[in-house]
Amino acid sequence: MADALDLFNSGVLTGEREGAVLPDRKLWESKKGGVVIVECPQRIPCNPCHTSCPTGAIRPFADINDTPTVDHSLCTGCTLCVASCPGLACFVIDLTFSEDKALFKLPYEMLPLPEKGQKVQCLNRIGECIAEGTVENVTQPKKDRTYVIHVSAPKEVVDEFRTIRAVK
Repeated sequence: MADALDLFNSGVLTGEREGAVLPDRKLWESKKGGVVIVECPQRIPCNPCHTSCPTGAIRPFADINDTPTVDHSLCTGCTLCVASCPGLACFVIDLTFSEDKALFKLPYEMLPLPEKGQKVQCLNRIGECIAEGTVENVTQPKKDRTYVIHVSAPKEVVDEFRTIRAVK
C-alpha cells in the first residue's frame, strides 16, 4: 500500500508492482539484444506498446485500461514499443552488452539529440545522477518524434537508471 501512496502522492514509481515488473534475472542475463521493461503501473486507456510489438511479447490487453504484461522470453529488444509508448514507459535493457556494462535503450524526445560517443549522466526516477554513461547509438524506429538513445552504463544501476541528461 505504501508504494501505491508514494506513486499517487509524488508521481514517482518506487519498486516493482503490477504494470512495472522486472524480468526473470536468469533469462535477462542471457537474452542477446535485451528485453523490454514496461513501467506503466496505472490503469489508463492505452495499448500502443502491445500493437507495435512484432513478436507478441507485450501480451494482448483484455481491457484497453489494463496494465501491460510482458512475456520476456518472446522479446527481441527491437525497441518498437519504446518508440510507440506515448508515456515513455517502455525501455530495453541488454545485460549481455559487455562484462561490466549494460546497454540501455531509452526513449528520448528532447533537442538537441545526444550524439554517438557523447558522455551523459544516468538519472534515476527522481532525476538524481547515479552514474556516467556513453551514447552508443541514436535510432528512430518509428520515424516520429520519439528517438531511442542507446547508452552503455554500469550494470550496477540496472534497477535505477531510467533517463539521461546530456553533458557538455
